[in-house]
Formats: sequence, C-alpha cells, structure tokens
Amino acid sequence: MYTTHIGASKPDSINIYGYDLCTEIIGHASLADLVFLGAQRRLPTTNESKLLNALMVGIAEHGFTPSALATRLTWLGAPEATQAAVAAGLLGAGSVYLGAMELTARFLQEALANAPEGQSREETAAGVLDAHETSGDKLPGFGHPVHRPRDPRTARYFELAEEYGLLGEHALLLQAVHVEMERRKGRMITLNGAGAFGACLADMGFDWRLVRAVVTAARAVGLVGHIAEESANGTHISTAQALVMHVGHHTDYQPQR
Repeated sequence: MYTTHIGASKPDSINIYGYDLCTEIIGHASLADLVFLGAQRRLPTTNESKLLNALMVGIAEHGFTPSALATRLTWLGAPEATQAAVAAGLLGAGSVYLGAMELTARFLQEALANAPEGQSREETAAGVLDAHETSGDKLPGFGHPVHRPRDPRTARYFELAEEYGLLGEHALLLQAVHVEMERRKGRMITLNGAGAFGACLADMGFDWRLVRAVVTAARAVGLVGHIAEESANGTHISTAQALVMHVGHHTDYQPQR
C-alpha cells in the first residue's frame, strides 16, 4: 500500500493537499501559493503569498547567467526538447550559482537553534563570524561580482518583509551579521539578494533543505524566456549559435602526440 498526502484523482474530481483542485485552488491560488502549500501543507496568508511571489519574481531572471546559457545551448542542439533545455539550465544550481539561498537559510536556522538562551542577536552574530573565521569557510549571502557595495534586491526584499509583517529573527540575525562583518573588515560588504532571499524564506517557515527547490522552481520560469528568444531569433542567429562560433574562432588548438 502506498500513501501520500499530496493528491489523488477520481473520474470527476482532483484533490491536492486536501483541497479540491477545481473549486478551491484553480482561480484562487497562485503558482507561488502552490509552492508554499507543498512545502508547508497549508495555504499561505495573504502577506505570505505576496512576499513569496515577490521573492520568486526577484530570482526568476538575471540575464546571461550560466543557467541561461546552458538552456540556450541545449535548445540549440535539441529544439524539439524544450523540457531538456529547462532542465539543463537547472542542473548547475549549486553552491556558486543559485545555492547561496539554501546555504544562508541553513546557517541562520542552525545559528538560532544552537544559540544559548538569553544570548543577544549581536552575540549570536559574532559567534557565527568567529566560527567561520576559524574554519576559513566563506560565509554565504555576502559578496557579489556585480552588485556592490549594495545589492538593490536586498533592500527591497527586507522592505517588503517588514511591510508585510514578516521580517523575523532570521533576517534580523543576517542583518546583525552584516553589521558585525563590516565592523571587522572596516569597509562596506555586500549583503546580496541571495542571502536576503534565504533569510526571508526561513522567516516564513521554509526548512533550509527546501529552499533550493523554491529557487529552481522560480528560475525555471525565467528560462522559458530564454528559449522563447532563441526560438524567435532562429538557430542561425541565436545567442547560442553565436557563442559556439565565437568559441570556435577563438580557440588555439595545440595538439600533443
């Protein structure tokens, strides 16, 4: 016997998470609401829905990223398989690209869970930095090759979280870590949008293990636009074809036998 709480179908109805799909979900819930429902087994409040939609919109598209290029190149080779092109773009969602949200949510959740009772937020932040300085590991959520010294997404995410009454302990701890990091470094450090994204999801109750799933769901939407642009341009003048030709023309072949 197999069991699931997610969904089942009958000849005249479809039920998901305890709701009738046609009468209670379609026309009432957004796609982001369904992400929330799947992760937390309840529909979001109005403000949770607004913030999650804003976060997912903010991460869906960011131009010629590695995921976008992988999608375009895959579509160039197999235009009949759009699903493969989207999948190819998501396969590189790791610690460098699209993974920082998950890693930030993890260190924040673990720091708060392990903080001694009565310890101030500033003390917890200092402890986080002490641990990472000792280990030599890079702290996720900080730094950006383009958006510096300030990432425009960060302020907007936190502004909306506060407006919706959802700015919680994870985001506040991340901000405290940022303040302490800048104090120690003696210069401005970028608190990036990925870090703010992870903190806001953590404040909404998302376990860090599910954060990357939310990120990839959002990025999949953005990749549709890259496929559409390649299709409209045609394979002969597509970005992917130009990239392949550029690499070919700028490759110094040095055979060794």
